[in-house]
Amino acid sequence: MTDALVVEDVSVRFGGHLALDRVSLRAAAGEITGLIGPNGAGKTTLFNVVTGLVAPQSGRVLVDGRDVTRLAPYRRARRGLARTFQRLELFGLLTVRENVELAASVRGDRRPGRDADAALELAGLAGVAGSRADELPTGTARRVELARALATGPRVLLLDEPASGQDEAETEAFRQVLLTVAGEGVSIVLVEHDVHLVMGTCHTVHVLDFGRVLAVGTPREVQGDQAVLDAYLGSVPGGRR
Repeated sequence: MTDALVVEDVSVRFGGHLALDRVSLRAAAGEITGLIGPNGAGKTTLFNVVTGLVAPQSGRVLVDGRDVTRLAPYRRARRGLARTFQRLELFGLLTVRENVELAASVRGDRRPGRDADAALELAGLAGVAGSRADELPTGTARRVELARALATGPRVLLLDEPASGQDEAETEAFRQVLLTVAGEGVSIVLVEHDVHLVMGTCHTVHVLDFGRVLAVGTPREVQGDQAVLDAYLGSVPGGRR
């Protein structure tokens, strides 16, 4: 598999705080890459660097081999980069369908991708397509964000705690959607505190701690790493001691 997303030696400093310290990450096309670590480890900051919301002091970001480090967020989106947010970012007064149709219209004809109906169907939202987004429970709203991202025709999809607010059945259905999308060649990077979801879905897992890469490996390798157990997995539900 080729690397759809490459982050090389990225450092970010906010005043006196070093949020990311020479962080590197590779995410292959057609694979799901996990990004885990304690709160404040730098996971969302890394997503913000990749999508252009935060400029790094050093390092670079490549999408499909092209350096996008200095591109505006909308230009990165045009190159196939899409994301969801830890805090829901839906248009609350629009319906579910309208939220997803808007994303599909932004894609236009420049890049292939699902139309709104196909994205809604895949995310299991056909039955609530006419509901207003601000009337949805959190778990369903998370799936609207996913459908909206899918409608942009992404090559790289960044998901920031997408299973938050979902029950066990919803999480498993969500997992199946991720496997389907990855099977189509999309690179997915997943930030998630649900250890079972990460370890049962991801091909590779990166662990951040205090803005540094603590470990990289398969789920089995990461779960057996004592430094990871001490820093993170030993303190979260589903982790190991």
